[in-house]
Amino acid sequence: MARLLGLDPGTRRCGVAVSNSARTMAFPREALANDDQLITRLRAVVEEEFISAIVVGRPVALSGRETDSTASADRLYEALRDAFDGIDVVQWDERLTTHEAQRALSQAGVRAKSQRAHVDSAAATILLQNYLDGLIGD
Repeated sequence: MARLLGLDPGTRRCGVAVSNSARTMAFPREALANDDQLITRLRAVVEEEFISAIVVGRPVALSGRETDSTASADRLYEALRDAFDGIDVVQWDERLTTHEAQRALSQAGVRAKSQRAHVDSAAATILLQNYLDGLIGD
């Protein structure tokens, strides 16, 4: 079975995670710059990792209201749907994933200053794992 790609889009970086082929576990990959070359870099990841579907985090406020970040994530989602023909692209609620990632990194002894380099992909890993856990019930 092919792998899934999880993305946690941020203003500067896009966190990246990839599932195992059994689709039971998510693993972080290096975050990518969120710039005009993001789709090109993601194409390489899709090919290298044998990706069959992309899960894009959709940030909303705790109240469920959309934010500026929601609009940005929606634009990325649409761009990915246009760019990756034949690959399913879905959105997944990513509320609190960054907070969970920061807490997990702190508990692992990673200093706050060093967390910046890892938090985006840690959040993408949590997002993708939540999605995978949801598939188990299907």
